[in-house]
Amino acid sequence: MTPDVPRDRGESARGALLQVRGLGVELAGRRLLDGVDLDLDRGDRLALVGASSSGKTLTALAILGLLEGARCSGSVRFQGRELLGLPQRALRAVRGRDIAMVFQEPMSALNPLHTIGAQIEEALLLHQPLTRRQARARALDLLARMGVDDAPRRAAAYPHLLSGGQRQRAMIAMALACGPRLLLADEPTTAVDAGVRGQILALLDELQREHELAVLLISHDLQLVRGFAQRVAVMQQGRVVEHGPIDAVLREPAHPATRALLDSMPRRAGLEPVADSAEVLLRVRALDVAHAEGGLWRKRRRHVLHQVSMQLRAGETLGLIGASGSGKTTLAMAVLGLQRASSGAVWLRGCGDLGGLDARGWRAARRHMQVVFQDPFASLSPRRSVEQIVGEALDIHEPGLDAPTRRARVVAALAETGIDADALARYPHAFSGGQRQRIALARALILRPRLLVLDEPTSALDVFAQQQILQLLRRLQRERGLSYLFISHDIAVIAAMAHRIAVLQQGCVVACGDAAALLRAPPAGEAGALLAAGRDVLD
Repeated sequence: MTPDVPRDRGESARGALLQVRGLGVELAGRRLLDGVDLDLDRGDRLALVGASSSGKTLTALAILGLLEGARCSGSVRFQGRELLGLPQRALRAVRGRDIAMVFQEPMSALNPLHTIGAQIEEALLLHQPLTRRQARARALDLLARMGVDDAPRRAAAYPHLLSGGQRQRAMIAMALACGPRLLLADEPTTAVDAGVRGQILALLDELQREHELAVLLISHDLQLVRGFAQRVAVMQQGRVVEHGPIDAVLREPAHPATRALLDSMPRRAGLEPVADSAEVLLRVRALDVAHAEGGLWRKRRRHVLHQVSMQLRAGETLGLIGASGSGKTTLAMAVLGLQRASSGAVWLRGCGDLGGLDARGWRAARRHMQVVFQDPFASLSPRRSVEQIVGEALDIHEPGLDAPTRRARVVAALAETGIDADALARYPHAFSGGQRQRIALARALILRPRLLVLDEPTSALDVFAQQQILQLLRRLQRERGLSYLFISHDIAVIAAMAHRIAVLQQGCVVACGDAAALLRAPPAGEAGALLAAGRDVLD
């Protein structure tokens, strides 16, 4: 039996910036954290990894005193000052100024009623003696340093107008605005591509050198952890079960939880080839999409997609990658008819040119293509039961079904994705992220479509749930002959799943071809930089 005694941390408690000793959290009679010990000195980079519900985010929230209604025990000392038990007013003075946090889901963390620039300015004005003009200039500088293109225009935009990666960078800029000493980063690169991930890590490195910033990085991305952290702590069921230098822990893991994390990394092995005779299911020809921007009197059209052409065969997965804002999701929405194209054509076998369809034609076409979104919690109505969510498409497309037949179809769709029938009366909040994504898949599959558009379907999941969803998608493709348009910023996931890869750059397809060939010999430039990170998955 492997002991739970942690390895030598190689850390000195004397003079530590943050000392966590015996941290425990109880909520509604349940013990969620049990005896957590952590230490960070100035300039330290500690990664906290583990499965969903292992206690990673809970630890960060407990440090900041953000667990309302929970009973916390133990000690959390920051610069020698005890934080547990401090009044909220005193804690608010620490948050943002001395300790900042980057949350995992930027759309939920950002205020939808205020522009990005105004939210960064607010953080600056709250904690620093700046004029509004100085705060605005500082906010623009932070956005530019985070790699946000056209910072003045992005600062004037509301969160819903930015891509997921742009929102994530804006939120990191907000967290770093006041120059904190400690950054709690909860999955800070979940929604960004490899290029932006590198920019974020480079900026954090720069800030650490300049200001001795300490970072507690919470992540399920072991490649990110390996490239950034000095030390790693592995959590399981609310306890730290292994910690030590990053190379030692990941090279020779001592605890089963650590070994399981390493075994859950995406692998291409077992991906079945597509027959050369497979028919073309989807064809996109010279597709253009432009958005109108500007004020009421001075509008201009900005091209989001320009002359995009590609095709997808039956039973094939086409991986679509590109930097944040390159047009990946816009292309998916255009294929689904949820985004009007300026010119070009989208052709689907059995439906013809989708651009010429009327409302009845589109209803028929949508039986053959469905979508699974990035955030399963946001895409499932919190007011509807699982039975209502999964069966909604039947209400629209097959309204004549009697109640027993409809329920049988819902139960069968859930069973196919690994969800038991006892989930029918429950609501989305009662499920884990992986289970919610399975429910979203069941909803998409109930009409037995031929094409699934998968928009970042695993980015919100830990490595265990991600592995399960990828295995499920492979099985469904093998059994049903499904075609996938698979959008992801995670090249490891694309490398494990895609038969072919298309790379988007500023709305144009700059590379498209066999996945293995592109990964082994990436082209030069930005496309090659995105693809290079997927080579390890081929091994």
